[in-house]
Amino acid sequence: MLDEVKNKGDVETVMLEIGRNAKAASRPLAIASAERKHAALIAMADAIVARTDEILAANAIDLENARESGVAASFIDRLTLSEGRIRDMANGIRAIAEFKDPVGDIIAEWDRPNGLHIERVRTPLGVIGVIYESRPNVTADAGALCLKAGNAVILRGGSDSFHSSSAIHACLVEGLKAAGLPEHAIQMVPVSDRAAVGAMLSGLGGTIDVIVPRGGKSLVARVQNEARVPVFAHLEGLCHIYVDASADLAMAEKIVVNAKMRRTGICGAAETLLIDRNDADRLVKPLLNALLSAGCEVRVSDELSGAVDGLKEATDEDWATEYLDAIISVKLVDGIAGAIEHIGTWSSAHTEAVIAEDPEVVERFFSEIDSAILLHNASTQFADGGEFGMGGEIGIATGKMHARGPVGVEQLTSFKYRVRGAGQVRP
Repeated sequence: MLDEVKNKGDVETVMLEIGRNAKAASRPLAIASAERKHAALIAMADAIVARTDEILAANAIDLENARESGVAASFIDRLTLSEGRIRDMANGIRAIAEFKDPVGDIIAEWDRPNGLHIERVRTPLGVIGVIYESRPNVTADAGALCLKAGNAVILRGGSDSFHSSSAIHACLVEGLKAAGLPEHAIQMVPVSDRAAVGAMLSGLGGTIDVIVPRGGKSLVARVQNEARVPVFAHLEGLCHIYVDASADLAMAEKIVVNAKMRRTGICGAAETLLIDRNDADRLVKPLLNALLSAGCEVRVSDELSGAVDGLKEATDEDWATEYLDAIISVKLVDGIAGAIEHIGTWSSAHTEAVIAEDPEVVERFFSEIDSAILLHNASTQFADGGEFGMGGEIGIATGKMHARGPVGVEQLTSFKYRVRGAGQVRP
């Protein structure tokens, strides 16, 4: 398919056509009934399960190509599909299907003294462009969430996951057709040329309303720097865990290891562990040994260099690094004040966690740290729309405009005002 498109010549021409098709599909989609969208989503999930073997075969091609390229283990993990992950993908779509349809929902309403009745009502954003790299499951998540919110979507996956994403996309189109919705409501860019990304960032002739990037730092930075349309994005996930002197040690060990090691390649994986200096004798050795036993490389500040065997020295670069690997940086801080200062200096405003039993410590953490997601006595790996009960997410937004945190169905809508009168005129 890639060669076929390239032979057509101008990538920009192809992309403009995709934009026009998306815009045309967005109009009937915006007024599609909740029942029809629900039917499409269920049909998509069923198709994904029915085509598991085809999806796995396509994924095997992508994995073989990736291994031949010598990519990192964390990259392979993000790219890999299994029967279980495919099943989870389908279940995620089913969960989205069961959510209340947000389109037309009245957010607020009030009456004016002159008799006007005003309603603020949810409405689709229109056409959403999603640019992502190695995670083929984003194809399903983004397609389903955008559909539920009444938006058309243009998906531009990475060349590394092209075969996997194409197989999943075919299932989404099958669901659209089964429900009588326009198949151009969910389109996948059929060309790997980087010019396709540039075309999307330009807005495709005014047809794209918002861009959502999901990928590495370089991709997100490019999108934020070049996009001529609004962007929902986070640059990186520099997530911290602070273990306070009041923490339950057994709980802290369990949470820290899970936050770092459950899946090291996701943006919610912990990258820095901060330990309260006031109780270092009790906390340091057990926490560091737990991480080392789990197979994690531990890089520590100077004062922790001899705490246990097997540690490596941390540099300033470590505090600013999203490892996406089995590596963590560790530092002692002067209580909650020290933790707040370190996080304020180095965090990317994605996700932070505090392990503490002192309610005053927790309250300071929640009130003084301004990241998109804050957790108390829970793993940073819960930074996920599915875990928030959103069914899935299209990404984690760390900006402060419109959407912040997991971008789910409601965050993929805007609103309009409906004003009902009875002949009023303005004096």
